[in-house]
Amino acid sequence: MMESAEPATAPAAPDERAASPAPRRVLAGTLEVVGAAACFSAIPIFTVLATDRGGASLESVLGGRYLLAALALLAMARRAVWRPIPAGARWRLLVFGGLGQAAVAYLALSALRFLPAATMVFLFYTFPVWVAVIGAVRGTERLTPRRLLALALALGGIWALVGSPWAGALHPAGIALTLAAALVYAAYIPLLESLQRRTGTVVASLWVSVGAAAVFLVAGGAVGRLTTIDTAMAWIGTVGLALISTVLAFLLFLRGLSLLGPVRTAIASTAEPFFVAILGAVVLAQPTSRATILGGALVAAAVVLMAIARETPQIPERPV
Repeated sequence: MMESAEPATAPAAPDERAASPAPRRVLAGTLEVVGAAACFSAIPIFTVLATDRGGASLESVLGGRYLLAALALLAMARRAVWRPIPAGARWRLLVFGGLGQAAVAYLALSALRFLPAATMVFLFYTFPVWVAVIGAVRGTERLTPRRLLALALALGGIWALVGSPWAGALHPAGIALTLAAALVYAAYIPLLESLQRRTGTVVASLWVSVGAAAVFLVAGGAVGRLTTIDTAMAWIGTVGLALISTVLAFLLFLRGLSLLGPVRTAIASTAEPFFVAILGAVVLAQPTSRATILGGALVAAAVVLMAIARETPQIPERPV
């Protein structure tokens, strides 16, 4: 990952694209996004350790998560963070990146007051569909038959993993909040792709983390929910969230996004609920059902289908 810390203004070598065929880029990007999904899937585990078992408030843990992540990314970025970047890019990452992270988390958590967790997960993971629709409307992505089939497989896998969202009566407020979170995330992914082209992966991750830390710390202070993180278990959970589920997850996600484009990235991200189920079985001793295996197989089929696609992905040019 160290090469990502170099200044974003360095010109690419003339033969860089020729040396890395499109299929290899697609495979590398897919593996990076799936790796990011695995890192993101640890968020529930680390959150439980920090809050339920460590005694820290959620606002303190989330603020500490992004603050520690920003410090780690600053050390990785070194001097690159102070290099000139296009006007407004830093502020867009700081404001929109931070608000985007906070908005998705707030909307999804608020929906849990009205919906079961499984139903919320299913509705939230419709975001690849919205990413595809947004890309088609903007004319930046094509809705090919292969992509539509991959979307169907991914949604079928989520259905198998978490169950049908129509198994019981659904509260309209919960549906609205969850779909709002999915739509915000669907708009957030193309925005990140655009902004990171101008700054580089590490620098983009840094400013998003700074913005998210500011949002959660200010909001937590305003409602009087900030507490000290003073137990070993709370620190383990918070540091795990910062280094694994934020720093490593962001770097893998943004690198994969730059290679795959928003639609492929969104489809590969649907591997996350499967990893959540596996981690729950390994760490929390939760049983693994046949539905989990079936759902994981369908999601894996969608990811493989996109990874072996012959269509050439859109490769954004580096800023010069």
